[in-house]
Amino acid sequence: MKQSAGFGKAFLVSSNLDRGRYWRKRPLRESRYDEMRQLVVYPDCAEQTFRGFGGAFTEAAGWAWLTLSENRQEELLEAYFGESGLRYTLGRVHLNSCDFSLSNYACVESREEYEDGRFSIERDSVYLLPFIRAAGRTAGRPIELLLSPWSPPAFMKDNGDMNRGGKLLPEYRALWAECLARYALEYRRAGCCVRMLSVQNEPAASQKWDSCLYTGEEEGRFAAEYLRPALDRAGLSDVGLLLWDHNKERLFFRARESMAAAGDGSAAAGFAFHWYAGDHFSALPLVRRAWPEKELWFTEGCVEYSRRRRESGADRARRYAHDIIGNLANGANASIDWNLLLDEKGGPNHASNYCEAPVMLDGGSLRRNPSYYAIGHFSRYIRPGAVRLCHSVYDSRLECVAFRNPDGSRAAVVLNRSGGRKAVWLTEDGERGAGFLIPDGALVTLCWGLPEAETT
Repeated sequence: MKQSAGFGKAFLVSSNLDRGRYWRKRPLRESRYDEMRQLVVYPDCAEQTFRGFGGAFTEAAGWAWLTLSENRQEELLEAYFGESGLRYTLGRVHLNSCDFSLSNYACVESREEYEDGRFSIERDSVYLLPFIRAAGRTAGRPIELLLSPWSPPAFMKDNGDMNRGGKLLPEYRALWAECLARYALEYRRAGCCVRMLSVQNEPAASQKWDSCLYTGEEEGRFAAEYLRPALDRAGLSDVGLLLWDHNKERLFFRARESMAAAGDGSAAAGFAFHWYAGDHFSALPLVRRAWPEKELWFTEGCVEYSRRRRESGADRARRYAHDIIGNLANGANASIDWNLLLDEKGGPNHASNYCEAPVMLDGGSLRRNPSYYAIGHFSRYIRPGAVRLCHSVYDSRLECVAFRNPDGSRAAVVLNRSGGRKAVWLTEDGERGAGFLIPDGALVTLCWGLPEAETT
């Protein structure tokens, strides 16, 4: 194909989500100017900088990984963190147990234990740390971690239970902050790259599994008056704090409430959010406008078997693509999926709260679900340090997001939800570009401006 000036090397990546096949690559074909079918990317109009993609290192994922043969373990690592896989650079880790743990456990069981120095991350050393370090070796760099607590130890809570909600007792705020800082420090000492810490996973949900309730005011005050100082005293001033870590529908209200209680707001590096209450993409720009210096991290989403068991694999993959596009196009700085690996049942999970992961055990083998391929359309071609480019498209049913990578290459991901095949003419100036067709329901990635050495 004759390449248009300014585009350089260009290709289109597509995948068959219905059959769960890998990416296919072909050049973008030349097309004449067509003002009626344009996807316009504006290279001089840049928005947020993107940190990367990743998944969660849960105890369930670590347990499942350890059941594999050495060759299968390497296959899983390459599938997520290798150059031929999803190229993940981020990870999320639960502090103390979560629902995707084999059982409840805590770093310390009593105040006396803590005062005697009996703080323990023994369970992490069995199931989590080996997995995290192996992922870093495959990636060729340490995986940058977000640490998130699901519940303080039972003795610190008003219900005396790590499960079923409850609240952190006021007299234990300082001690719990010290424990969280100690947890992060132990991970650093174990060779892990700890970048962020969220104050509490889903602080507005009283679950039958590990959970703890905070109001927005309580969370903001705890972050500013206890947790930020504890991290600083531990020499972890470079670890950022994320507030909320729950669904988007209340993101703006909780951010406003927490920031009002957090003094000058400097204790918080940003806000984390999940997808379980629906799209609510427009909440992200509201937060961005109110606090432009703060980051927005998508930190959890999965296919819950309790609600989505009858949905097809391809529809689940498209839901992933829809959510990732909506989050990124509205200002998200990072995207972290839930469990990296689960067994055939969707666990183990000590609360029977089963779900799907992009990769799951299949006997002694691995099964890649269609969601795995959907994520790859983004994570393989939008690299850490990329900046989002503004765009416009002739049909809103063509959902799109575009980025410029640090090497100057550009990538746009498009999901066709129009109900029919769509022709698109990609351009950066309204004159030069390349054309392609997107089948109904298809997800495609468009790459251009590539360095000459780029081949995949």
